[in-house]
Amino acid sequence: MSKKPRGGSRQPELFPRSKRPTISIEENHRLVELADSLDWTELEERAEAIRATKLKNAAGRPPRLRALLGAMVFKATRYMPYRVLEDQIRHYAPARYLCALTETEWSPDHNTLHDFIELMGEDGTRLINEYVVEKAVEEKLADPKLMVADTTAQEAALPYPNEIGLLGAFMTTVAAASKKGGQALKDFVAKAAKEFAAAGEKVREYRLFAKNKTKAGKDRMTAELAKLVESVQTKLGQALKAAASSKQRLGKYARLATGKVERLHETMKKLVPQIRYWLKTGFVAADKIISLHIPELYSIVRGKVGKKVEFGLNWGIRRLKGGYLLATLALNRRELVDAKFAVKAVKEHLALFGKAPRAYAYDRGGWSAKNVAELKELGVKEVGLAPRGKAQWQVSERVKKQLVSERAQVEGGIGTLKCAKYGFNRPAARSVPMMGACGQLAALGFNLNKLARELAKR
Repeated sequence: MSKKPRGGSRQPELFPRSKRPTISIEENHRLVELADSLDWTELEERAEAIRATKLKNAAGRPPRLRALLGAMVFKATRYMPYRVLEDQIRHYAPARYLCALTETEWSPDHNTLHDFIELMGEDGTRLINEYVVEKAVEEKLADPKLMVADTTAQEAALPYPNEIGLLGAFMTTVAAASKKGGQALKDFVAKAAKEFAAAGEKVREYRLFAKNKTKAGKDRMTAELAKLVESVQTKLGQALKAAASSKQRLGKYARLATGKVERLHETMKKLVPQIRYWLKTGFVAADKIISLHIPELYSIVRGKVGKKVEFGLNWGIRRLKGGYLLATLALNRRELVDAKFAVKAVKEHLALFGKAPRAYAYDRGGWSAKNVAELKELGVKEVGLAPRGKAQWQVSERVKKQLVSERAQVEGGIGTLKCAKYGFNRPAARSVPMMGACGQLAALGFNLNKLARELAKR
């Protein structure tokens, strides 16, 4: 009996099977609908405007903007890692059609795709999303005369922050990164070996036996670890001064490692005093650092059942009648509080469409007599801020019911943004700019899928 071959069939084919399949793409496919309906010239002009503000000069090979914008649109409609995105564009026929690559064998790699989306950033992606919303308004699928708004939190992909965890992560990360730096940092690791070993023992002891200790015992262990970190910080500062003169002679990866150590050193200068303040007073310091690697992140008190605090960034979400969403990233934790965003949302609407909405709704967090007066000055005729206390609604009962109904639907839109399909929450990003880009990509994907569905119905 003949032995069965490892792969394929025992009956060989007369002619080799073709590796170039012929396949037709349905005209009503979602990606085909987007490729045929979007104004790619307008999108390229917006992308060029963003590139001009971020690049030093126009030297180098010109980018294939049409293909890269198509890839950006494809990634927005369905969250996926960059290597998966590369594979889909290379082998998935509707994706190649969307990227205008059906007549060529070229395909962008994952590094090119990442670099382009990083270059576009939050502001560039926001421009593309605004175009999509304007397209929906032009097609009579959205109505800018009625708008509702709310704020939400974008959670970062980081563990729950606590003092022991932050201090222990600093010690392990600095030790690992310094070994890849210059000679001065390698000498620093050797000199501080005892402190690194002692810190590891302290962290292990806390995690294994802290449940049986009192709060005073836990605070004592935290203070001892903070003292070790301060000792390492002193030696690290001296090592970085010694390494400054020879930094230019280092290789690429050694410079990256040195830069990482420098950032961690600066972050810990702010974090250790905050931990000391908490140990002394029992209160969390203002602007408490919650992540060593992304120190710009902050805690957001939401008061939800089971999740009182979220860690990440604050966003403002605007919803037009028809369901299309526009997103705004807060520059800091205090910029987009409800009392401020209730008015800021209308100003942004006015800047985009040239006219304030006729009717506007917001929850009671944005209510105040000052805000009502300011919104009327901006041109809002029906101000539907939910009143507090014994204050009265500023609209009729009929308009109130309509605005309450529209206001409830913005929560559904925010919930959809946070599902796994769009990747708004806990994105795979290692910096605030990339978290902003991921947030805008989620809003862009939500609007693109909605636009494709509604255009296909016609």
